[in-house]
Amino acid sequence: MKKFLAAICAICLLITGCGGSDKPAEPAKDDGKTKIGIISRLNASELEYNELMTKLEKMYKPDKATISAEYKYFDKMSDLQLALESEQIDMLSTYQNVADYMIKRSDNKEILPSERRLEDSFCFALRKSDTKLQNELNKAIKAMTADGTLSKLAKQYISDLKGNAEPPAVPITKIDGAETIKVAVTGDLPPFDLILPDGTPAGFSTAVLSEISKRIGKNIELISIDSAARASILTSNGADVVFWVAVPKDSTLLPTNIDQPEGIAISEPYYHDLITHVGLRK
Repeated sequence: MKKFLAAICAICLLITGCGGSDKPAEPAKDDGKTKIGIISRLNASELEYNELMTKLEKMYKPDKATISAEYKYFDKMSDLQLALESEQIDMLSTYQNVADYMIKRSDNKEILPSERRLEDSFCFALRKSDTKLQNELNKAIKAMTADGTLSKLAKQYISDLKGNAEPPAVPITKIDGAETIKVAVTGDLPPFDLILPDGTPAGFSTAVLSEISKRIGKNIELISIDSAARASILTSNGADVVFWVAVPKDSTLLPTNIDQPEGIAISEPYYHDLITHVGLRK
């Protein structure tokens, strides 16, 4: 999930004092720890992630006797929200644009307050051996940043969404005779990465990829995957590019490669967002 941003905001809450089975879901156990759900990180196990967050909490609260939070991994946003609804977790950690989208579509969730806000960058992921494609993507991203295209698309498909309106799918024009690259999208960070109920990728991701296609002169075929499969889809050659991996903007807090396994390269960032937390309305 973000997962990285989600984790970071979780720390913010800690600093400020906020916090496949047929069996029925069980509520979070009252062991004094705040249960925080996040989308699985690609380059750190759940245990390793909790160890990192424990170090951070001790850094910010050296006099605190006990650790106040425990992080739980989820492979899909739908599972993460279900865990929140069933009180398996106390809150979920995600990005501001995702939290805003979620709150507009729910009458029982709220964004939890935090005095400290941390930020992630979003990049394309691809195989480290695909240096030519990486250079092409970087050139396009830099140009789209410089001419304001990325800001315009973020405004149109993310920040300016009205009410419960869903952003449309943006068609990706077919370029006759051009090479086709497969790009994996998750739908787990709507409206940033959105897949509509009928299975159609839509919104910001399709708008960005449509423009990227024109600028690099390649056709783009979209493939839907779960967030946890972002690394394996690349190493198995099931896709050439994954729409997003998250990179912490402050490398002194968490490793910058927390979402970047061995053999995976990343592009220049094309979007940035704050980490925040969502809980059930009391």
